[in-house]
Amino acid sequence: MVKQAVLITGASSGIGLELAKLFAKRGFNLVLVSSNAQKLDDAKKLLGSCQGIVITIPKDLAIPGAARQLYQQVRNAGFSIDVLVNNAGFGIYGEFATQSLERNTELIHLNCTTLTQLTHLFLPEMLKNKTGKILNVASVAGFFPGYLMASYYASKAYVLSFSQALGEELRGTGVSVTTLCPGATATNFEKTAGAQTSRLFKGHIMTAQQVAQEGYRGLMKNKKLIIPGLKNKFLVFIARFLPRGIVVKKIQGKR
Repeated sequence: MVKQAVLITGASSGIGLELAKLFAKRGFNLVLVSSNAQKLDDAKKLLGSCQGIVITIPKDLAIPGAARQLYQQVRNAGFSIDVLVNNAGFGIYGEFATQSLERNTELIHLNCTTLTQLTHLFLPEMLKNKTGKILNVASVAGFFPGYLMASYYASKAYVLSFSQALGEELRGTGVSVTTLCPGATATNFEKTAGAQTSRLFKGHIMTAQQVAQEGYRGLMKNKKLIIPGLKNKFLVFIARFLPRGIVVKKIQGKR
């Protein structure tokens, strides 16, 4: 018997884990994916008392071919995905010319290509069933050009544009696409990116739990776009009226 489930990538920590907690409390079956096998095991133990089934699939989705492998593993495990949460992603901080080409290529593959492939692979069954939800985690970064994080900001602009266009294509099908655009959030993202010194992570920032709660509520209401936090909403709003050069220098915190 095929079981309905929620698939969450990048589910071992941060926003992904907090979303998993919210789905688990409501009895959803969960398929959790992350490149960190140990943290996935810890997440499964943390969610052990939930009513639904929780399975974990350790997989590095930055590797070409991983999305199709994951799709097949989910099918082989007897699950049908009716909620897809594309949350996995990472950033790189610093001058683009000095960064690793290989690492930038992995970033683009994970943040853009894998997200696109997983959406394409799981969407047909949702359309067939005339029901389904897709939550793509972009960022406030998707609205701006990103000084010292050029590839990351560009990748999130792709996620935002792709998700909004796809949502319009799917209007009336029973399948919704929600784009979650958090600002700086208290996770391990900044450490992985090497962005601890960035102005983006100075002062008050939202917690992963706060972002996940807003994302979950919006997803359940089929909202198209979610920007958590008044500060982030204001940044996106005001940027519409500023010259592009000013946005790069001031909003992103150019030295």
